[in-house]
Amino acid sequence: MSFLANLSPAWIETLYRQWQQNPEQLPLDWQAFFDGFDTGRQSVPIPPLACLTPEVTFKQSAVDALINRYRELGHLLACTDPLSPCQTDHPLLTPAAFGLDHEDLDRSFHAKGLDRKDTASLREILSTLKDTYCHATGVEFMHIVEPSERLWLQKRLESEHNHLRPSMEDRYAILQKLQQAALFERFLHRQFPGQKRFSLEGGEVLIPVLERAIRRAASLGARDIVLGMPHRGRLNVLANIFAKPLENIFAEFSDNAEFHFVGEGDVKYHKGFSADLTLPDDRIVHLTMASNPSHLEAVNPVVEGKARARQDVFGRDGAKHVLPILIHGDAAFSGQGIVPETLNLSQLEGFGTGGTLHIVLNNQIGFTTVPEDARSTPYATDVAKMLTIPIFHVHGENPEAAIHAVELALEYRQRFGRDVLLEIICYRRHGHNEGDEPYFTQPLMYQAIKQRPPVHEIYQNQLLEEGLDKERMRQQAEQIQEDLDAALQRRHQPVDLGFQGKWGNIERNYSALTPATAVAAAKLQGLAEKLARLPDHFTPDPRIRNLLDKRKASVLEDGGQLDWATAEALAFASLLGEGHSVRMSGQDCRRGTFSQRHLVQMDSHSGESFMPMATLCDTPADFCAYDSTLSEAAILGFEYGYSLERPNGLTLWEAQFGDFVNGAQVITDQFISSGQRKWNRVSGLVMLLPHGYEGQGPEHSSARIERFLQSCAENNLLIAQPTTPAQYFHLLRRQLKLPFRKPLIIFTPKSLLRHPCCRSTLDELSNGHFCEILPDTQPSGKTDTLLLCSGKIYHELQAQRETQQRQDVAIIRIEQLYPLREDLLKEAMRPHAGARRQLWVQEEPRNMGAWSFIAPRLAEILGRWPEFCGRPEAAAPAGGSYRQFKVEQQRIVETALEIATSSEPTV
Repeated sequence: MSFLANLSPAWIETLYRQWQQNPEQLPLDWQAFFDGFDTGRQSVPIPPLACLTPEVTFKQSAVDALINRYRELGHLLACTDPLSPCQTDHPLLTPAAFGLDHEDLDRSFHAKGLDRKDTASLREILSTLKDTYCHATGVEFMHIVEPSERLWLQKRLESEHNHLRPSMEDRYAILQKLQQAALFERFLHRQFPGQKRFSLEGGEVLIPVLERAIRRAASLGARDIVLGMPHRGRLNVLANIFAKPLENIFAEFSDNAEFHFVGEGDVKYHKGFSADLTLPDDRIVHLTMASNPSHLEAVNPVVEGKARARQDVFGRDGAKHVLPILIHGDAAFSGQGIVPETLNLSQLEGFGTGGTLHIVLNNQIGFTTVPEDARSTPYATDVAKMLTIPIFHVHGENPEAAIHAVELALEYRQRFGRDVLLEIICYRRHGHNEGDEPYFTQPLMYQAIKQRPPVHEIYQNQLLEEGLDKERMRQQAEQIQEDLDAALQRRHQPVDLGFQGKWGNIERNYSALTPATAVAAAKLQGLAEKLARLPDHFTPDPRIRNLLDKRKASVLEDGGQLDWATAEALAFASLLGEGHSVRMSGQDCRRGTFSQRHLVQMDSHSGESFMPMATLCDTPADFCAYDSTLSEAAILGFEYGYSLERPNGLTLWEAQFGDFVNGAQVITDQFISSGQRKWNRVSGLVMLLPHGYEGQGPEHSSARIERFLQSCAENNLLIAQPTTPAQYFHLLRRQLKLPFRKPLIIFTPKSLLRHPCCRSTLDELSNGHFCEILPDTQPSGKTDTLLLCSGKIYHELQAQRETQQRQDVAIIRIEQLYPLREDLLKEAMRPHAGARRQLWVQEEPRNMGAWSFIAPRLAEILGRWPEFCGRPEAAAPAGGSYRQFKVEQQRIVETALEIATSSEPTV
């Protein structure tokens, strides 16, 4: 019918069917046309469109619009809430809303693609639409802007009426997972009364959904699944999906501290786990559940980072082989800002994971807060529409509908590489925890819940009505109960799960070692030449070309002076040459906030980019540098997750200014500083936090050294503030040369990036190592005053000392604040044992910076409290006046040296 291209195919085909059924209904000229068309005489001229009766064209248009309206809004009539009656009509979805009346119900209309028919009566069309879009699953997909994705979903939904037709064996399997979920919770409730477990009861359908998701993902190519979830239902998922030994779970409930399950670590419903799962078809899938604190959605970017790291190891098609799954609560998904921040990573080059399966377990309440008080949107999932992805809303007591939705979701993810969301609308049978009383705040809701039988009983009764074997169902339940009873008896002999895999050769505990980090000068010079080399016909900005030439010259010339960025580049390049991967991200990190790094050059004519560092790598994943989205929490969480999977790679996150790490406080507190203690998960993440007082105001001065030091205990972190490029070079390399891994927080400079006093020689890189304590470099003489400091203030003190030619003042730099090498500090102080006065000098106010941390430790070494020299206590880290800053900064430096001539101590 190509000669009809100027007319709507829907109109032509509908008119043709109507002519076949009732020829006299159309004008004579159209009757003649269709008569000729029916006999193959396509030379019959097409009648003018005006000859069509207005009623015929209007009715078909109305039906077309009605079909599209159901595709768009049919979810409003979907029966998805087990606690509420199903809505049967909506004013926007009635035939009358489109000018169609009762007489049209039995008329035939074009409905191509719907129910695999070309035409159908309006009654049949409505029945098909309701069955597809208004049954136990409501689907939002018409907001998707990519036509191919929308059409694919439309065809899949309508060709099967959006229903699963499982086999008999599949139904027994679904029931078995529901029985496992329900009986596990009942067992815990009976055996360990009063203990918190954050029961899954009311949402047990999650277990068969996850089981089917893993099987379907594996059949589509997934070999590795990384899962993140809150505490509700975690124990059930660990037991019935991850196959964590039941005796270990029961040992945790029994508080068997001798097995180190509780007490010093985290509570049992925060812990992670990993296992290899063998599927019925003999495929093996590696499952990982990330540990997560009570900060619910904070785990989201961590899971994405872990998944991306594993995908990078797989290489090409890694996204097909590694699937991230995130389980959310309804109140948290709509209320936590980390959710949209993580969703925004989905399609970004440096952070995408080929699509995440999101499952929102909608309990219709957040602790005691009802939805109308928790969100301003109709659905808890509406925030996900920012990605224009499909959203499935499923009845929480219809496991077959939920399983069909998750299978379709995974097919979409694997095909299009995008996120997809499944919302299971269910309820929470108990209060927020098993000791909470929900009737105090939601009496009507919990009266309705009390009347609901468990979902496994509902499904079992459905299967009995369909003739399935009652005895087999009973035997399934008995076997589950026997397994639970037997595991309880074994709870005093739990399985040793160990900690193996890629971390098997990494030590757990800190040790004060000095690994070899020097690199031969000739090798560094060769790397410098390669880093300065650009492709033929590549035209960089002249200023960048000049910068690259200067860096090259600083390395190649004898006694050359290397700046901070050059030392960093050589550290990265040398690690790459030794087989380590390097990944860096942060806002503007490629160029550097202070235009100091320039990892990527841009062609001034074509706009094409070139990354010299990548030319040193064998695979694209060996070196990556990404300018990140403007989210500290999501990106830092992502890189922390990435570091958990790459023990032999250097993973760095750089804050635009160190102050902005405030926006990621949850990640630093809950994961980075305490993750090993709580969950035995080790990270070698490096955080670069620009810090220093240059008169740029209270939001561009302080990375809050005091907050990190306050979190230090049990050798959990490495905290350093190096003062030379060589120190920075060795510190970066040391991170991978140490036998253990600890998060490394480096307070990096700003004004010192280009300062002539902050330079290092090539010899300092090709010899030596990182020094936690730098002793005084001045020729020894009689020391009257000993100044101790860390960071940028040293260079100002040194300049002032040289100006005044003070031989009686010694300056010791503490380059690693934690763990504090007291042995090296004592050794550095020994030549100055006769000093009359000892001062701690810092830029920060007295109630900030390192003073509160360092003072009592110095007091133990000195035998008396050291004196303080710095800014007075303040509410804000710094002032906003540059002129006032200069006055204050000069006062600190001058006061520190004036004290040397004073007989009165200052406190």
